[in-house]
Amino acid sequence: MLHYHVRFEFSSDFLMSVEVHNFGISDPFANDTSQFSVGGSSTHLIHIRNQQRNGRKSVTTVQGLDKALDLKKMVRALKKELNCNGTVIEDADYGSVIQLQGDQRHAVKEFLEREAICLGEQIRIHGA
Repeated sequence: MLHYHVRFEFSSDFLMSVEVHNFGISDPFANDTSQFSVGGSSTHLIHIRNQQRNGRKSVTTVQGLDKALDLKKMVRALKKELNCNGTVIEDADYGSVIQLQGDQRHAVKEFLEREAICLGEQIRIHGA
C-alpha cells in the first residue's frame, strides 16, 4: 500500500506551496541481479506448431512459455484478438501448452512480440 503525505499552505489570495511526499516507494529492480532480457533468457525457445485434426480443421499449439506467465489471461487475450477458441492444456512432458483453433502461428508470433512476452529470435514456428 502506498502512503502519501500531502501538505497545503494557503495564503489569503493564492496557493503558496504544495508538498507531496511519497513514502514506501522503492525501485523494484534495485536488488535484481539476474541477466534476463525481455521474456526470459535468450536460450529459452517458444515453439509454435500447427497440427491437423480432421479434414480442414487444425489446432495451433504454443509451448515453452515461461511458468511465471498467467497463461489463462494470455489465452483470453488471444481468443479475443484472433476470434477463435482456445485453452491451456497441462502435459506431462511439455508442461503448460496453449491450444488455439485454426492456423494462428504467425498471428501468435506477432502477439508475443508486440506484448513483449518474448523476443522474435526466441520463437520457432514449425511447419510452412
